[in-house]
Amino acid sequence: MTLRLENVSKIVGSETHIHPTDIELEKGTMNVLLGPTLSGKTSLMRLMAGLDQPSSGRVHWDGRDVTGMRVQDRKVAMVYQQFINYPSMSVYENIASPLRLLGVDKSEIDRRVKETAALMKLTPMLDRKPLELSGGQQQRCALARALVKNAGLVLLDEPLANLDYKLREELREEIPRIFEESGAIFVYATTEPEEALLLGGKTATLWEGRVTQFGPTTSVYRRPVDATTARVFSDPPMNFLDIVKSGSTISFGDGQSAPAAGALSGLADGSYRAGFRPNHLDLEPHAGDTLEFNARLSVTEITGSETFIHLDHHGERWVGLVHGVRDLKRGAPIQVYLDPAHAYVFGEDGALVAAASSATGV
Repeated sequence: MTLRLENVSKIVGSETHIHPTDIELEKGTMNVLLGPTLSGKTSLMRLMAGLDQPSSGRVHWDGRDVTGMRVQDRKVAMVYQQFINYPSMSVYENIASPLRLLGVDKSEIDRRVKETAALMKLTPMLDRKPLELSGGQQQRCALARALVKNAGLVLLDEPLANLDYKLREELREEIPRIFEESGAIFVYATTEPEEALLLGGKTATLWEGRVTQFGPTTSVYRRPVDATTARVFSDPPMNFLDIVKSGSTISFGDGQSAPAAGALSGLADGSYRAGFRPNHLDLEPHAGDTLEFNARLSVTEITGSETFIHLDHHGERWVGLVHGVRDLKRGAPIQVYLDPAHAYVFGEDGALVAAASSATGV
């Protein structure tokens, strides 16, 4: 059982919502759509589900062309960010409702509702109304209503975005378990790289309606094919620095230079764009090869055990994530340090030229 999009695009008026896309999803896989708001995640999901028809290309389900098939005739379930339950119905009736619409036999409905409720840990709540449940339980009820149809394709459009931190963490842990037990193709849309890494499986990164990379989640994170993918798969976004390689030296910023080390050492002479994640900037130098940058502190954000430092490096806006609570003066000059082993290098066209030598452990 596979879902294959073949050169699928979506154009609305003069706007291209989805550029021509080829992607294949296999049975029993977790697939994450990762990208910022308006990157095309929901538009791509609607094309997968059949809620929208593509402007070009074909959609194949298990080898069959279903491009023109109504969503009602497909084995598809979708859960949205704004989860919806019927407040006047019990949890049992909420879960049973799609099966009743399909005319499923009463005994079969009872079996499938109880089976799905057990999977979602809702068995003790079947007689309650949704408003008697916690937020996490209400979202599990909405998920159960989607799963009870035995859909081959389950689409989750930022389903945890409106829940508080504790409930999000609880359901993030449960969803991979649910996915493994159901055997369906799961597609999960999120704006958060951390969520993609936690869910695992495969990830497609999206930017302005284009799928920039698709593959095993950790591989996409460790070896982004271009600067756009690296920016999408970093929160806060990856920092960038224009550099010039000449012999054994790199030049950057306002007349600064340093020995070429790490991913920088094997480059041919020329101009490049280096990228590094916020958690790899430090306020103290490393032993061995270290790049030192003179910057100016714009603002700090203390999160408790860590501090985000927002920097201006010769017009480039950077963010660093450092351990501990740091009492730093806004507007003051500051030195920050980078181990070149954590640097990615991109060509002038944005394509990856050299991955961080620490990429297997980032």
